[in-house]
Amino acid sequence: MKKIIDKESGRIIERSVMNSITIDCVIFGFDKGMLEVLLVQHGEGIRKGEWGLPGGWIREEESIDNAAHRLLADLTGLDDIYLEQLKAFGEPDRFPLGRVITIGYFALIKREDYNVRAGFTASDAKWYKISEIPKLIYDHNKILDYSLEHLRNRVRQAPVGFNLLPEKFTLFELMKLYEEILGIEMDKSNFRRKILKMKLLVQLDEKQKDVSHRAAKLYEFDQKIYEKLTKKGFNFEF
Repeated sequence: MKKIIDKESGRIIERSVMNSITIDCVIFGFDKGMLEVLLVQHGEGIRKGEWGLPGGWIREEESIDNAAHRLLADLTGLDDIYLEQLKAFGEPDRFPLGRVITIGYFALIKREDYNVRAGFTASDAKWYKISEIPKLIYDHNKILDYSLEHLRNRVRQAPVGFNLLPEKFTLFELMKLYEEILGIEMDKSNFRRKILKMKLLVQLDEKQKDVSHRAAKLYEFDQKIYEKLTKKGFNFEF
């Protein structure tokens, strides 16, 4: 089994690894109003040249959380990111060379805050729009679909993703964030009425600058209410 694992990883492994458990990370990024996911291209092994989620084998001496952070940093250069554990994926036929269970993690980040660089066994790492995801290795498309549905459920229950916006933003920008994540089109007046009713936003005595259209009012989050709703949760259906 270890020889099979070594062949799949594409290199001789000097440290011992768990021989039937792996990590896969789904990293969502938001940039210029678009939701994207970070993928890596395998540079070695039996999947050389193919695209998949960043992940790999767990060392025997490390925790699964530490393994997730190490693998993500090694493959993509992303570090110091809050990763949330999703679930284990363990269909008997998900891995072609033997029974392997993978533990999924996910994160939602502001793309402009991080620089992506491929490393370790990845020959390339780049962002893909959700609507343009290629066929991925193994069951990674299913893992991605599950992660996206999980994200959509989360944003309906807590103000996750709000930190993806600038410090000062318009109601339209906030609505577009939710439209992109949820994959739906919202009614502008209904969205405005409900979001303002939550008392989550503070209206500033400022408007947009350097825009070709009518300047819209700017808002920022009420940090105390934000933290309260993050812990308590709320119904964010529109």
